[in-house]
Amino acid sequence: MDEVLRLVNDIKGGNIKPLYFFMGEEPYYIDKLTEYIENNLLPEEDRGFNQMVLYGKDVSMDEVIGNAKRYPMMAERQLIIVKEAQELARQIDKLEHYAENPQPTTVLVFAYKYKTLDKRKKVTKLINKTGVVFESKKLYENQVGDWIKRVLSGKGYSIEPKAAAMLVEFLGNDLGRISKELDKLSIILPQGSTITPKLIEDNIGISKDYNVFELRKAIGERDQLKAYKIADYFSQNPKDNPLVMTIGLLFGFFSQLLQYHGIKDKSPGNAAKVLKVNPFFLKDYDIALRNYPMKKVSAIVAALRDTDVKSKGVGANSLSHHDLLKEILVKIFN
Repeated sequence: MDEVLRLVNDIKGGNIKPLYFFMGEEPYYIDKLTEYIENNLLPEEDRGFNQMVLYGKDVSMDEVIGNAKRYPMMAERQLIIVKEAQELARQIDKLEHYAENPQPTTVLVFAYKYKTLDKRKKVTKLINKTGVVFESKKLYENQVGDWIKRVLSGKGYSIEPKAAAMLVEFLGNDLGRISKELDKLSIILPQGSTITPKLIEDNIGISKDYNVFELRKAIGERDQLKAYKIADYFSQNPKDNPLVMTIGLLFGFFSQLLQYHGIKDKSPGNAAKVLKVNPFFLKDYDIALRNYPMKKVSAIVAALRDTDVKSKGVGANSLSHHDLLKEILVKIFN
């Protein structure tokens, strides 16, 4: 995020490069940077003749370069944006000669999603020398909660840790989807509001009481009644609660619990760092640590692996996903 802000501030300040290559597995920042340049680089009166959007599947690299070499019409510069530029991956080396000496009155932007250029290649080094290469990397799920807090803070909002955890568990590390949900909340709520689990439930449709976070908590506390109630709710709402995701999150929890058993320094600061969790949730791990000895945790991790395989149709004996979830709960609690 810091690099994105630096790029935006550079453009605002007039430090504009002739060539931008936005690439990487996370499309969110590629889209945001491309959108910012598209909407802000040229004055509105210059865009009709001097702003062009091309799509990688519809053009060749020779056509892109040919357009880039043109002079702007009655303006200081022209802007050419190539969206879905990953479609030009096999032609990327043709950009070498242009990148070595780009047209100074053209700003050429590539939105190259889900892929990256080899940083050792000549073309990458040349783009980096005369322009900007920005790699948008996927966040790990344990980083997304902090990202949500930073985004909301920039908009003038705060969020409770449990509400952030609900968003991450429901939407994973898809920053685009999360951002859309946060935008909905910022439209509904006045600035300065704190986003709570209740607001998430009311406005996004994620149940504050029946979600994987609460299932994990109930299992950690050995609250069997609550765990089976949540399992029944999941069976009635399978699209919102796919078994593969549920098993994956439970596997992550018990893997962390196994790690927690093994660390000597269980102080909150060190434990949160080692487990890569928000310190707010450490109390849940402390409770589970007391309820599940290390040997039992190892057996649960093995059972979750087995259930994961069955959930994908291997040796499941035609068991429904609901039955598989109940089966793993039996193994966890017994």
